[in-house]
Amino acid sequence: MDPLTDGPRVRSDSASSSASQGSKLVLRQRLSQLLTCIEDMSSDDEASEEVSRTLDEAFQLCGRFIPTDAFRLHIVTWNVATAEPPEDITSLLQLDAQPPTDLYVIGLQEVSATPVKFISDLIIEDSWSHVFMDSLAPRGFVKVTSVRMQGLLLLVFAKQIHLPYIRNIQTTYTRTGMFGYWGNKGGVSVRFSFYGHMVCFVNCHLAAHMNNTLQRVDEFEYILDTQDFDIYDTPHVLDHKVVFWFGDLNFRIADHGLHFLRSSINSGRLNLLWSKDQLIMMKKKEAFLQEFEEGPLHFKPTYKFDRNSDTYDTSGKKRKPAWTDRILWRVKPKPLPSEDDDEKASASTDEEQDQYPILVTQDKYASDMSYGVSDHKPVIANFSLELRKVFDTPLVHVSPEGVWSADQDALLTYSVQEDFMSSTWDWIGLYKVGFKSASDYETFVWVRENELPELNEVIQISVAKEQIPLLGGQYVLGYYSTNIQSLIGLSASFQILESKRAVMEGLVPEDINGLNK
Repeated sequence: MDPLTDGPRVRSDSASSSASQGSKLVLRQRLSQLLTCIEDMSSDDEASEEVSRTLDEAFQLCGRFIPTDAFRLHIVTWNVATAEPPEDITSLLQLDAQPPTDLYVIGLQEVSATPVKFISDLIIEDSWSHVFMDSLAPRGFVKVTSVRMQGLLLLVFAKQIHLPYIRNIQTTYTRTGMFGYWGNKGGVSVRFSFYGHMVCFVNCHLAAHMNNTLQRVDEFEYILDTQDFDIYDTPHVLDHKVVFWFGDLNFRIADHGLHFLRSSINSGRLNLLWSKDQLIMMKKKEAFLQEFEEGPLHFKPTYKFDRNSDTYDTSGKKRKPAWTDRILWRVKPKPLPSEDDDEKASASTDEEQDQYPILVTQDKYASDMSYGVSDHKPVIANFSLELRKVFDTPLVHVSPEGVWSADQDALLTYSVQEDFMSSTWDWIGLYKVGFKSASDYETFVWVRENELPELNEVIQISVAKEQIPLLGGQYVLGYYSTNIQSLIGLSASFQILESKRAVMEGLVPEDINGLNK
């Protein structure tokens, strides 16, 4: 069996299946009423009015349950076993896949975290972050955020056009190693609002060894219970509309001997092993795990391999193969009707969830056997997120004015289009097209410092010519909010002209009569 063969699509949505079926039934009733109106009405005017009203109801019903936009999410989990990254990660990220990806989320475990290495990585980006940024930036992806706890690393990248609609970014971590005092095991999380939909990503490395199944479940439950965010409506992981849980979860295949495991794998009869997979077994017992969905395991167990090979462990330990590396997701269940004083609030939440549903479809769940730097193989999952945007207007509009060149001061304007917690510590960065992160600016200017802007007020800022790059190229302006901690407004790309100073300082050859001097 080809390990990269697509498995069946797995789909879930933020409205319960019974609610979805109920909406279809009501829709059919409305359309049936429409046909009855056409047959029974004697007056054309009456029929026209009744048909119009019934159609409006039917289309409003459709609009409540059918999302209008689709986005592609690519998740990678990989225990890299302290190895340095490979030179080419095109296959891992499926960079040429169609339709193109909108969001990349990469969870790594066992990134080299020796004291000297860890300190140097805090000062400058670690080698794994660099290879992902270097591969994704030329294709228009920007690092949204990252969080690291010793060997656990979680990276989020988004297509540049989505940056103004990714808000309220927060990260956190939980240690579970050495009774919670050591971060070699545990979980790191990132949460944010994506076009108004609250999503959370949790990258875990849980306890190892065959006999620690219950400890792994307890550790994950502890991570869910202890991680919190400074967001009033989603203070905990499970409050988010969609949660993605992945990592080296370390669940093993119980009972079967090594010979049976390897013969089942080699013959492609992976289904013989599913019933003894510890995670599948625990999902049948633990209610909170049952809320998480996972695609079928149609790929070979991803642990443990001899490095730089496709051969399972031949060392003296001869570890049994296992699906230790997993990707699951959870769509927040629709709350049960409330009978207490919070009934109105609950109804309001239900109405918002119905009005802005999100459908999650897993399109691929596979391992990539082509990478051998670790004793684990990476696991990838592609998802389609179908949703109705809660908002589609950036908080701030920013644009360059006139000609930009290092030969003269330049102007830019910005205006606040929606109320948000702005600050005089906000700034506007000048970014070369293909920039890697919000901090990868060529230069920046502070926003107006004497007073906060009024709504739709156009504010002009001067940029000194000394701050403008001497060489020409394509650039964008980005408004960074210190409170929201993200770029909340981006200009269209524009050309900075090559400066005369660049020629004078010998940075580019002088052009005389069409010839380079």
